[in-house]
Amino acid sequence: MNSRYTAFFALIIITLSLASGCINPAPEEGEEIQLFQQTRSIMDTTVTIAVYASEENEANEAIDNAFGEIEKVDSLMSPSKEESQLNLLNKEAELQGADPAFIYVLERSVYYSEISGGAFDITIQPVLDLWKSKFSPGGTYEPPAPEELNETLKLVNYSEIRIEEGNVTLQPEMKVAVGGIAKGYAVDMAIESLEANGIKNAFVNAGGDGKYIGRKPDGTAWIVGLQNPDKNEEYVTAIRAEDVAVATSGNYERYFNESAKMSHISDPRTGYPSTSLISSTAIAKDAIDADAFATAVFVLGEKEGLEMIETVEGVECMIITEDRRLVYSSGFKEYEA
Repeated sequence: MNSRYTAFFALIIITLSLASGCINPAPEEGEEIQLFQQTRSIMDTTVTIAVYASEENEANEAIDNAFGEIEKVDSLMSPSKEESQLNLLNKEAELQGADPAFIYVLERSVYYSEISGGAFDITIQPVLDLWKSKFSPGGTYEPPAPEELNETLKLVNYSEIRIEEGNVTLQPEMKVAVGGIAKGYAVDMAIESLEANGIKNAFVNAGGDGKYIGRKPDGTAWIVGLQNPDKNEEYVTAIRAEDVAVATSGNYERYFNESAKMSHISDPRTGYPSTSLISSTAIAKDAIDADAFATAVFVLGEKEGLEMIETVEGVECMIITEDRRLVYSSGFKEYEA
């Protein structure tokens, strides 16, 4: 999630501090199963990886490898790394020999754009740049004029992303922002790495994009609390997360400018911030899906967002409306703890 495009909500793993669990259903006698976890700053957010294991060295090696996968994604898609493939594409409007991982993220982005009717569109970067320029030193500290937005919106069109034989091209002056999808993809890659290293019970949480595999030591699912937007230490609900991903998007943590109080999540169809919801939480099998659908629902709003989710198999959502109502998709409550 780009820090200006999708919020980093606190998805709290309520039972993280519970004592030992196991990777193998029946650990050998005398084995001491422990929880090992590390937290690092990557992709402009805080990433926590936690695993259950009996050997500290093996656990730390698995965690290091998983962080390595996240770092690979960051090196390809970070807007703050000058030589990232994202920046090279945005600078030249073309990229020869793009990494397969980057191509996959771009292709998935087009899918989310199509299914959301353009509510999710990674070519929104010129609009984000326009808003940022208005609320940066030297700017007007006023929203862009309608004519400015209309002109900039001509550069927002996901159908103009061309991918052919490993090469990517955009129209001149178009730019992409993969912040609404790259973090979820990185979480999925980290989980795949953990599983490849024999880890069966673990989670990866990257600034609110989390994926949870296996179970806790007592045989129950991971419990993920969704923060109350009005009270930091309270939860509006809790989710049983077993082999699923959870992501939340919202407008009460990050703004273009603190005094402006404008939502950082803009509607690619209008160029204006999305403000009809406080938050949207998506549950899906993969973090890349949860990440993108949480953003798309937030942009679409209550009615259209729910209608879209009901058409997608294996994805559920919960919405907090501006008037503090909790609205659920048809299958969301099956995950509630």
